[in-house]
Amino acid sequence: LITVVKVRKMTKEKFIYGMYNDDDLMIAGIKQLQSKGIHVRDAYSPFPIHGLEDVLGMKWTRIAIAAFIFGITGLTLAIITINYMMIMDWPLNIGGKPNFHFYQNLPAFIPIMFEFTVLCAGHGMAITYFFRNMTLPGLPARNPHPRTTDDHFAIEIAENENEKFSKEEIETMISESGTVAVFEKERIVKFL
Repeated sequence: LITVVKVRKMTKEKFIYGMYNDDDLMIAGIKQLQSKGIHVRDAYSPFPIHGLEDVLGMKWTRIAIAAFIFGITGLTLAIITINYMMIMDWPLNIGGKPNFHFYQNLPAFIPIMFEFTVLCAGHGMAITYFFRNMTLPGLPARNPHPRTTDDHFAIEIAENENEKFSKEEIETMISESGTVAVFEKERIVKFL
């Protein structure tokens, strides 16, 4: 009996980052770089910026589908649990109203079903967020600079996506767009 173990290899890429101290300046800088033919891969911000996804050309997220699935799962679990506990396992005569059928007592069960739907959807979305963004305990932070979680904004440009420009040309164009700092960093992108 032979056991085969898959070895996961890490892929690293080099990125050039430009840091800004104003969100409007960052959006103007992205537009300026895109007009010169540079592809800006991502942006980092301490708060949501309206319209940034349109400037970067990001697709709409499918996270609402996941929330719906988590909510439906919670509702289904609530219905099954309430039906088992209140109708089949231990029916109680509460206020002269016996629990013989689920549909006869549905108005009393609606708040419980709603709350459990919200509970499952909320917890499921939090777990999905952590796994999707790889912000799990023990993993290094993905943000390029600690100040991008405080008061600065950063753009990320992949060198391999802008091969028609040299590294020095990209850094010059970034610094001309109003940055506070320009730096390079190597980051793990994915596991093969």
